[in-house]
Amino acid sequence: MLSGLNPSWTHVLVVIVGAVGLDLVLGDPRRFPHPVRWMGRLIAYLDRKWNKGSARRLKGIGLLVTVVCTAGGLSWFSVWAAYRLQPVLGVVLEISLVWSCIAIKSLHQAAMDVYRPLKAGQLKLARCKLGEIVGRDTERLSEKEVARGAVETVAENSVDAITAPLFWTLLGGAPLAMVYRAVNTLDAMVGYKHERYREFGWASARMDDVFNWLPARLTAIAMWGAAWTLRFTPIPREGWMVRTKGAWKVTFRDAPRHPSPNSGWPEAMMAALLGVQLGGTNYYQGVPSHRPVLGEARRLLTADDISRSVWVMHGTWLLFSTMLLLVLCLWG
Repeated sequence: MLSGLNPSWTHVLVVIVGAVGLDLVLGDPRRFPHPVRWMGRLIAYLDRKWNKGSARRLKGIGLLVTVVCTAGGLSWFSVWAAYRLQPVLGVVLEISLVWSCIAIKSLHQAAMDVYRPLKAGQLKLARCKLGEIVGRDTERLSEKEVARGAVETVAENSVDAITAPLFWTLLGGAPLAMVYRAVNTLDAMVGYKHERYREFGWASARMDDVFNWLPARLTAIAMWGAAWTLRFTPIPREGWMVRTKGAWKVTFRDAPRHPSPNSGWPEAMMAALLGVQLGGTNYYQGVPSHRPVLGEARRLLTADDISRSVWVMHGTWLLFSTMLLLVLCLWG
């Protein structure tokens, strides 16, 4: 671990467990001085200043370097200074920084905010709640399409908001987790393929692909393992049984079809486990965007699939964290 004075596996265990515990209890408090919000302000400022004129790809590389170095440098120096002052203070700071990089409770709440009105037949409210967490147009979506949007969000963000930050925490402590969050925030803000960001956001999008490549595939493994475990628990699933058999065949077949080199892995695995199809046509400001379908439509998507995906998500991060800590224990 690069940041702490004691690079033992117990040190990392304390940081990861502490950060996850804080997130599960407190979530993302609005008044908390969240580093990601500061990153967003810096990105928005540089976007206004640099995303114009010629050489936009070069300027986009400058944006990536500036934001990543600022986030990584400031967090590394802060953690280093805290450890020099008092080791306990350093641990507390690392826990706080990693906490700001994960969003288990927020993802759970966002998905259930869509599930509850959809389950109650309040389609209009469910569309509004989905619109708060996705970029696609939601005003005219059917119940099936609202459910699809929520399930896809849970699957994709299981990597972005949970497993990938934990993975990079394992390798480099809070500073590397903050670097990952900076890259991911850049991709979310400028990593689009439309005219304004095709060149300026190119470097940010490619770097996000690099940082998520291994975590996305490890998350698919953890998803399968979590779903296999859920088969033997008394969790009510409205008669649903996870379909672990054949899930890898579907995932290896369909994941490469996704336009993202990484998002297809958790989404295809989630589709296979639920026995539904994800993907298809989305609309962004009225413009259709066609994506390959993932999974096999053994049945139609319903509101209940949102809660099922949330159960799989929780099992995934629990198993993923256990996998990381076992590696740490063997390594240390």
